[in-house]
Amino acid sequence: MTGALFSVQGQLHAVGAVLVALGVFHLVLPRLIDWPSQVARMADPARQVAGAHFFFIGATCVLLGALPLLLAPDLLSGGRLGTAVLAAETVFWSLRWLFQFAYFSPSLWRGDPLRTLAHAAFCLLWTWVAGVFGFALYTVAG
Repeated sequence: MTGALFSVQGQLHAVGAVLVALGVFHLVLPRLIDWPSQVARMADPARQVAGAHFFFIGATCVLLGALPLLLAPDLLSGGRLGTAVLAAETVFWSLRWLFQFAYFSPSLWRGDPLRTLAHAAFCLLWTWVAGVFGFALYTVAG
């Protein structure tokens, strides 16, 4: 059982499950970060765009997680479509990893133990997610 979890296919399944869970978590996340009160102060167009973007971020996590969760063997089969999906996921999640360091200001988390912990956890999460997709791509294309 443990060996299967640490296989490339097992890691793709695990990453997929975590991404689906993260997408579903977006249903409660706004309330946890007191987003509704902040968004309520925005003008209507900005509020609607922010709400739509938040929804689609959650939906994207679910959909990009469902692919490896449900179709890991197909992604690893070496076909053109599976290789393209692995390449796209590698680029997408690597960019998300980069944003964790290059976009988000340290002032958002520095000095706040809970936010610092969240920042560290997301650094590890995006490293793992991008790494799993990158390694899967390497095994298929390499």
